[in-house]
Amino acid sequence: MSWYENRRGENLWYEDHGAGCPVVLLHGWCMSSAVWKYQFEGLTDSCRVIAPDLRGHGRSREISTDLTFGRFAEDLADLFEYLDLQSAVIVGWSMGGQIALHASAALSDRLSGMVLVSATPRFTASDDFPHGLAAQEASGMALKVKRSLKRALDGFFSRLFVEGELDEDAAKEIGQLLASITPPETCAVLEALDALVTADMRDLLAGSAVPTFIINGNQDRICLPSASDYLKEHIPGAEQTVLSNCGHAPFLSHRYQFNAEIIRFTGSVCAQNA
Repeated sequence: MSWYENRRGENLWYEDHGAGCPVVLLHGWCMSSAVWKYQFEGLTDSCRVIAPDLRGHGRSREISTDLTFGRFAEDLADLFEYLDLQSAVIVGWSMGGQIALHASAALSDRLSGMVLVSATPRFTASDDFPHGLAAQEASGMALKVKRSLKRALDGFFSRLFVEGELDEDAAKEIGQLLASITPPETCAVLEALDALVTADMRDLLAGSAVPTFIINGNQDRICLPSASDYLKEHIPGAEQTVLSNCGHAPFLSHRYQFNAEIIRFTGSVCAQNA
């Protein structure tokens, strides 16, 4: 765990644990690398696990401008260059999945595979893409953030899981983990949300040449299950696993199954590039 300097001379934080095939974990909106606690515990016997704090988030929160997918992707490419990563697997959750999609073409010669977790190519719905949230729901999120960031994030966290997904002990433990993550500044939250609301990455899917694995919950209320199905249909050769009784954060609620799937996929694609 340390800092790296990107092409603009900005210092960004990353965690680096374990050894083996590099697995780079990209967190979602308003989160940080800390959200991958169960992957640091469950994957590092099999893989080298690297998790950056995206600009504006976590320990990188002081870099609170240019929270666009272009900048996120450049920062990721700079991390790959800094660590000289080869034959890596990028795992992007939610907003991190869109960053992975955006960056995968430029990084393709350094990648063995890509995992899209509870992801979507377009966060908001449109006439030709009914698999996103209604535009007014996204704009409502921005209003809630402006009124009270804490209440807005509490509401967002409450939608990560579905009824009966977590038992009492797991709910308490995961609740403490989420509560421990310091949110970005409000301006950064809004800028990242605007990037989410306006991005449309459907044009990137057909040209993807990176072996891709999609994993999602069957009851996701944030990035809808049909959006993951859309990714499966439009990314050449993609495979998919859908977890039952699962919402938006399978790496938390279904950690053991999730980690097993990552180890399986990583072992498969890294063996092909050995």
